[in-house]
Amino acid sequence: MINNRRGMENYRTIFEQLIAHVEHEVIEFKTAENQFDTNKLGKYLSALSNEANLRDVDFAWILMGVNNNRQVVGTQFLMDDTKRQLLKHDIAANTTGGLTFREIAPVEIDGKRILMFKIPAASRNIVTKWKGIAYGRSGESLEPLSQDKYDEIRHQRPLDDWSAHVVEGATIKDDLDELAIAKARIMFKKVYDKNPSEMIDEWTNEEFLRHSGVLNNGKLTRAALLLLGKPTMAYKLAPSVPQITWTLVNEEGRKIDYKHFTIPFILTVDEVLGKIRNLTMREMPGGTLFPDKLMQYDDFIIREVLHNAIAHQDYTLCQRINFIEAPDYLYYSNAGTFFPGTIENALDTLKQQKFYRNECLCKGMVSFNMIDTVSSGIQTIFYKQKERHFPMPDYEINENVPEVNVKIYGRVINERYVDLLKRDASLSLKECIWLDAIQKKRPVTDDALKILKSKKLIEWHKPNYIISQAVAEKTRQVPAYTKKRGLDKNKLLNMLQQVIEDAGDTGIMLNEIYEYMEVTLSSDKTVEAKKKTLTYLLSGLKAKGVIYTSGRKWKSANR
Repeated sequence: MINNRRGMENYRTIFEQLIAHVEHEVIEFKTAENQFDTNKLGKYLSALSNEANLRDVDFAWILMGVNNNRQVVGTQFLMDDTKRQLLKHDIAANTTGGLTFREIAPVEIDGKRILMFKIPAASRNIVTKWKGIAYGRSGESLEPLSQDKYDEIRHQRPLDDWSAHVVEGATIKDDLDELAIAKARIMFKKVYDKNPSEMIDEWTNEEFLRHSGVLNNGKLTRAALLLLGKPTMAYKLAPSVPQITWTLVNEEGRKIDYKHFTIPFILTVDEVLGKIRNLTMREMPGGTLFPDKLMQYDDFIIREVLHNAIAHQDYTLCQRINFIEAPDYLYYSNAGTFFPGTIENALDTLKQQKFYRNECLCKGMVSFNMIDTVSSGIQTIFYKQKERHFPMPDYEINENVPEVNVKIYGRVINERYVDLLKRDASLSLKECIWLDAIQKKRPVTDDALKILKSKKLIEWHKPNYIISQAVAEKTRQVPAYTKKRGLDKNKLLNMLQQVIEDAGDTGIMLNEIYEYMEVTLSSDKTVEAKKKTLTYLLSGLKAKGVIYTSGRKWKSANR
């Protein structure tokens, strides 16, 4: 709210500049004399925010109470400051990262009230969406953001690398952990094994760190402290929280134990993973499906996901990395958007990551053999779960929330699905991921459904898909398949006719018909959906004159 003369004058000056501005893509004029649709306002925020990013300006504007000829007509919209604040809250609830108007300023121009909506430009490489859809401008038209503009924003390099900043006053002797440096040297030799080991041993610590990429003009960076710093030096990274929290929960999700771990992360990872109770499958229910020595979690997988969380954490958000251990899964959570955009992009070998949020930190982690440089880690995680016949990892990515959550399963969800993976080696990784999503009742794309249906791996109609009869036969689950699918239409019609005819002159109520027919309908359907199916079938029989209604009862026309 602008509640002082100086602020009002500043906005008048801005208004005069905007009126004279010739570029329409970052300014929108709206009459809105009394009202304006919130949904449309959200679309404009998305479009103008994205266009401001593309034109390298800090803010875009909506001027309400001004017509397209740039004449001030005035507006009575949002007269109350409380309503303006509520609107900002409502907009934030539906945009990427909670983006909303920086200010909604009522300003008097020539004796008439206007509203000036100040819209921040989309963050670099992050597209602003409204209710999951990105909008843009084409001249004065509002439309979904074109693919070329979308790609241009997504491929922008971040302006600042938080991890490359120098930690003023920090020294190798006082701030770095000797054991951490010793381990880093060992790992460095594995990565750069063409370099003579004796040569690396002769490097001073400063020379070693320079070759590892964690020095900036000869000074220690935040990346160096994160990976190699003494635990007591973590405060030098404030207000960021260089911490990993391990939490143990039971089947009900109740916390049983927890522990916080801090730097140096090159040593911390082993301490965190040492807390995991990685059982062999013979110690777990259903373990007879697996070889005796198969562990609940693959060591590479659980280490790789944690390394990725460290490498790609947005430390400017001042959050810790969370690592939850449940009886049958591990759950990782780190702050920051998912740079590839989607898990499909991360798995696509043709779409390698061009840059990272923490370039300096990633260079150090590559040098210390913690991550690779070709973005193959996530692909390997999926392939390893496939080889182990375990459910695929769940990557929970929501552009509206700057957070990446990963769930690694340590127990089979559906043993028949395991049988399918074992029996059909021709299934591609993508097909396994799609089938995995269907067994978890998760959404998959229309293109994926077309492929699975064309290969006769699934059947039925969107959104209710089940494995096909062919797959059910291969995996010995025909009874379960029949139960999920339900009886075919002709059998259901015959049963309906029979039960109604058996009711005689007394007739039968709809709820009684449902009790009789319920087990014959698809087990995947809700009660409401089952009753809707019955009503549809009954209406068809009634239209043919086979049955009729008498009051609230159904009776057969054959009696």
